[in-house]
Parts: sequence; C-alpha cells; structure tokens
Amino acid sequence: MARLVIRNVGLMLSGRMEAPVLDADCLIAVDGKIESWGREADMDTEGATTVIDAHGCTLAPGLIDSHVHPVVGDYTPRQQQLHWIDSTLHGGVTTLISAGEVHMPGRPRDIVGLKAMAIAAQRWYENFRPSGVKVMAGAPIIEHGMVEEDFRELAAAGVKLLGEVGLGTVKDGKTARQMVDWARKYGIQSTIHTGGPSIPGSGLIDADMVLETGTDVVGHINGGHSALPDDQIICLCESCKAGLEIVHNGNERAALLTLNTARELGKLDQIILGTDGPAGSGVQPLGILRMVAMLSSLGNVPAEVALCFATGNTARQRDLDTGMIEAGKCADFVLMDQAQHAPGKTILQSIQLGNLPGVGMTVIDGVVRSHRSRNTPPAGRIPEITLQTEVAAGGGGH
Repeated sequence: MARLVIRNVGLMLSGRMEAPVLDADCLIAVDGKIESWGREADMDTEGATTVIDAHGCTLAPGLIDSHVHPVVGDYTPRQQQLHWIDSTLHGGVTTLISAGEVHMPGRPRDIVGLKAMAIAAQRWYENFRPSGVKVMAGAPIIEHGMVEEDFRELAAAGVKLLGEVGLGTVKDGKTARQMVDWARKYGIQSTIHTGGPSIPGSGLIDADMVLETGTDVVGHINGGHSALPDDQIICLCESCKAGLEIVHNGNERAALLTLNTARELGKLDQIILGTDGPAGSGVQPLGILRMVAMLSSLGNVPAEVALCFATGNTARQRDLDTGMIEAGKCADFVLMDQAQHAPGKTILQSIQLGNLPGVGMTVIDGVVRSHRSRNTPPAGRIPEITLQTEVAAGGGGH
C-alpha cells in the first residue's frame, strides 16, 4: 500500500469555489487517492511510504487544461515540438482534455477512418501518459453521414469526448444538435468551436448555432482566436448552462467580458479554463497559470477563486475524479509558492497583482512527477521528499 503524507503545507486550496481555502497543513493519500487532510497534530501520519515536506508552500489540486489538441505521444506537428506535455506539467497542469486531434497529418474525414483514429487516440493516451500527465483524448470531429450507431460504437470502445463541433463538415445547428444528442445519450461529452475560423476547414460559429447545438462546453467563448461580437458573448453567458470556456489563445478583452458577465449573472461556477494549444501561437506551458493571473488581476477575482476555474470548476463541468481536495479524488497536486522577489505579501496577493507563482513540485496519483519547474519563475520555497520507499517509487507509473 502506497501512503503519501504531505506535511508543513503553508496554504491548502480546495479547488471548490464555495470554500476555496482549507484549514489544513497536512494531507494523506493512499494508493493514489486522497484519504484525509487537516492539522498534522490531529492526524495519524504513521506508515507513510512517501513524505513530502512542503516547507510552507501552497498545495492546490493539479491544474486542468480543458482545451488542447494532442496528436500522438508528447509530440505536436503543429509546432514541430517534442515534449510539450512535459513542459505543460512544469506549469502545474496534471490533466489535459482533448478538443480533437485535428492536427494529425492526413486526418481521416470518412466515418470509418475518423472512428478508428478516435479509438486509437483514446487508447494510446490511456496506455502511455507522457511524464505521467493524464491526457483525455480520442475526440472525433463529427462529419456528415454519421448515424446514431456510430456514437454507440464509439462509446462502447471507450471514447468519451467529441472534438470541437464546427471543425468538420457539419456546419448547421440542426444536424449538429442531432449528433450531440446521440453523443450525450451514450455518455459522450461535447464541445463546440465558438467564434471565427481557426484552421483551414473551420468556419464562423455564432451564438445562434452554439445555442441550437446545445453542447456541454462552449469552447473558447473568447474566440480561438477571433471572438464573437460582445452582444453574442453576453447572450451565451445569459442563455447557456454549459461550461463557459475561456482560453489563453483567445481574445483577452472578450475573456474579461465573459468573466464580468458571468459574475453579474451569478455563473462564475461555469467558468473553466483551457489554452487551445498547440496552435498557431505556439505551445503555452504556463498558459493556465497566466490565465489565472490575468483573470484575477484584471478581472478583480480573488486568486483562490481564479484557481478554482482551473481546477474544481473544470472537474465538475467535465465530470472528472480530480481537481478538488475531496476524499476519494485522485491525489493530483501542484505545490507552489510566491515567486522570488515578486510583489505581494502572500502568494495569493502576488497572483492577484498579475504575477505567476513558482511551481516547486507536481504529484499525479500520489506519485511525484516533477520537481522545481524549469518554466515558472523560481519559487521562494521548494518542497522536498524526505522519505520514499520502493513501494511508492514503483507505483502508478506509466
């Protein structure tokens, strides 16, 4: 049995907007799942196989990127880049969610081919987790000619996502809605492209089509890259119960409009974050942290709440078993601290001033996956492993 103890935590964040800060300085996980947390003086920490001394760092759920476009392994032909997923891990992200493997050279558009590729993508990221990162992939782009049986077959094979509606040949809301309904019937979650075209073959998806299609997530509501007019963004915020996804590769002004509108409507719990990378603007290893800092500083949101957009909000919208400090959830964490010499009296104040924190360690399924980040500014304090046995070192590997 692998038993992880993280002690001397300076600040523990829950990932839950309703209570974002926990009264705790210690957390225990068993076999990759959270068991308990609280004050170390009141907890039984005996029998640990791994002990991490946080040295006063902040512990938060691992960040989730709700919108990426993986291809195969840790490589993207979009930017001819290797190890982009490992670099993203160094930005505190432990889970990536595919919005479609659209950058695969020669991506098949015929029904047999697109189903085969989706199933293969789901399998290869299930079987191989780059640097331990969880990549939820296998997100087919819907095309004309698909029938209900195709969605039943995809779901039976383990596919749980649809790629961005609108990136294929289906461009009208009525047809898209039928396919989204079939997908939902078989437990497949859907996302729609929102805004102007992003890649050859895509097109404008306006608010009317988004509403008619009725997907589970309004993909890059702030555009990927080009945003809709303000009145259409406001209409989507008012009308949608779906996840309102703000991405790093979108329009920052539109992102703030979405945030402010959602706040006025009491819908901050629907805000989720993604990068929409790799894309023409590149790979953004720190994209999620940058979005948190931007929305907190320019959107006047407490940093502990903005971090929920990238953790618990996304977990709830996406029905994930990670993203929150709750018993039974996956032990996926980022340990971080205020960057050296950054302004602000605390890490939360520093983030709300627009500064990135320094990542000192990531943990996935109770296993340490990275130490001091090579991408963030250096953290003021760095956690360290003070005990590790072979049981913990050999567990959870992929």
